[in-house]
Amino acid sequence: MTLTRYATRAAAFFDVDGTLVNATTMFEFLAHHLDARGRPEEYPAFRNRLDDMARAGADRSQRCRAYYEMYEGVPVSSVAEEGARWFAGRAGRPGFLIESALAEFRSHAAAGHVTVLVSGSFGACLNPLAEHLGADVLLCSRPEVRAGVFTGVIDTPMIGAAKADAVRRLAEEHRLDLEQSFAYGDHVSDVPYMELVGHPVVVGSDAEVIGHAAEYGWPRLAGGREQTRSTEGIRQ
Repeated sequence: MTLTRYATRAAAFFDVDGTLVNATTMFEFLAHHLDARGRPEEYPAFRNRLDDMARAGADRSQRCRAYYEMYEGVPVSSVAEEGARWFAGRAGRPGFLIESALAEFRSHAAAGHVTVLVSGSFGACLNPLAEHLGADVLLCSRPEVRAGVFTGVIDTPMIGAAKADAVRRLAEEHRLDLEQSFAYGDHVSDVPYMELVGHPVVVGSDAEVIGHAAEYGWPRLAGGREQTRSTEGIRQ
C-alpha cells in the first residue's frame, strides 16, 4: 500500500473489537455465516468446542486456527458478500461503534495521520468497517486461500505478539515514526503493539490493561466493554 501522500509520518493504530466496536466480530460473523447456510445449530456447538479446547490447555493461537477451519471449502467471494451484508445490518444499530474511539479515529484522520486497523479478525468482517471508516491500512489475520476458496488453514493469526510484529514491519516499510504515533487498545493482549508507540491509549475498563496503563502513565479513554468469558475464547 502506498502512503506517500502524507505530509507527516505519524500513524494511529486501532484495535477493533472492544476498542472501535462493541462486538467480537469473528464470532458475530460466524453466527451470521452459519445461519445464512441454514446451519445455525453449529454455532453453539463450535463455541462449546472452543471452551473444551481452553479447558484442555489449548492456547489462543490454537483456538484461532480452529475458528478458521469453519470456512474450509467456502469461496472467498461468498464470504466477502456475507461480510458486507453482516456489516450493513450491524453498523446501523445504536452502540455498535464506540463513540469515544471513533472520535479519536476521525481526529487522527483529519490531522493527516496514517490510520491503521489491527485485528485478529479477518477481511470478511473488517474490510467493510475499514471502508466505512476510511482507514488507510488493515492489518489482520489472513487465512490461506487456494483457487479462490478458503482452505481452513491459517499460518500466523494476528493476535498478541503478531500484532506488534505487523506494526513494526509497516513502520519500517513506510518509514512511519512510531515515537510520534498513537495506539489504542482495550485488552492486555494489545499491550505488545501499544508499547511500540510514543502515545498509547487504553480504551474501556479491562482491569489488567488499566493496571498496566496506571503503572506507565498511559491515558485512558472512556468506552469499550467489560470482558466476559463469552468474548475471551479468542481475543482480537
